[in-house]
Amino acid sequence: MEQNVITTVLLPIALGVIMLGLGLSLTIADFKRVIVYPKAVAIGLACQMLILPAACLGIAHAFNLGPELAVGLMLLAASPGGATANLFSHLAKGDVALNITLTAVNSILSLITLPLIINYSLEHFMGEGRSIPLQAGKVLSVFAVVLVPVAIGMLIRSRKPLIADRMDKPVRIISAVFLVLIIASAIIKERARIGAHFQEVGLAALAFNLTSMAIGYVIPRLLRVERRQAIAIGMEIGIHNGTLAIAIASSPVLLNNPTMAIPPAIYSLIMFVTAAMFGWFVSRRT
Repeated sequence: MEQNVITTVLLPIALGVIMLGLGLSLTIADFKRVIVYPKAVAIGLACQMLILPAACLGIAHAFNLGPELAVGLMLLAASPGGATANLFSHLAKGDVALNITLTAVNSILSLITLPLIINYSLEHFMGEGRSIPLQAGKVLSVFAVVLVPVAIGMLIRSRKPLIADRMDKPVRIISAVFLVLIIASAIIKERARIGAHFQEVGLAALAFNLTSMAIGYVIPRLLRVERRQAIAIGMEIGIHNGTLAIAIASSPVLLNNPTMAIPPAIYSLIMFVTAAMFGWFVSRRT
């Protein structure tokens, strides 16, 4: 009963609060800025939507993950970044405006890419017939908990900027608390097997995290993207929205599989440490 309350009530509320906080930091200008940074945005989106899922697929096979854990890791590859990436990018002297633009565009495009990557992962790792039909109700439920709070936050920012500024810090604190609770609930739900799961997927999650940041930073630099923009892309791709991945894995109306929530939970614990180290390294070189 307790876990039902967490997955059906707490999880959507938590995700809604976190996405509201994201919306409070966005404006219409962030979407228009694609015109200002066309090369950096295009490279960032290509890394996020094409290269990253392929790399994640290779890591899942290289570490010989079980089917459910492999799908859980792929969920991370399909999830966009979030407001936390903007904070780390700022601390690492990255181009935060580019971060915000990538977050805004990724959040919209994820409505298309998330179902495609999830269904491919289910069929690839768990066999034919395991994919989820893209029913209108399920697409609308993802839309409701992802984009509606973002739209509300953007509306508040555009109409009442002073109120948005006052809300920003409390919402960030509440979001951090919710993130901790969600990770804890995912771990508690699988507490009987968490030790085994951590041994199975811990190194794979770390490898994927390091690979994500490397892809986001090295590929843009090889393509002659300016360093501050490369830092921003590295943070955007390396810091995934673990809350969204856990929500999709745990929700009774979506995947309803607590084991699939374990990789995002472990990744969420790892990424703050590695992002801080990555930020320290690149900021010294900037």
